[in-house]
Amino acid sequence: MSIDLLTKQDWAIFKVELLSEIKIMLAPAKQEEKQWLKSYEVRELLGISPGTLQNMRLSGILTYSKVGGLLFYSYADILKLMEGNKKPIIHLLTKRKN
Repeated sequence: MSIDLLTKQDWAIFKVELLSEIKIMLAPAKQEEKQWLKSYEVRELLGISPGTLQNMRLSGILTYSKVGGLLFYSYADILKLMEGNKKPIIHLLTKRKN
């Protein structure tokens, strides 16, 4: 019967390997982006209220499709909206000074 002794260095290596394995297991699985989002998903994504989403719909800022009683929004359209509303950093800095 042989006895193997573990050193502090062995434990340190084990800890690093274990933590890296746990991080891999806990990391969210990379999912393909949905093409269509429901209203609650859009509100979560943009951090807006139901009323704000309704105003965006009615004013034509955000297009949608209605199937039955459900409203769906194109993920690509939301990305375009976000890209189109980017403000340069300089603009933000000058706005704060005023």
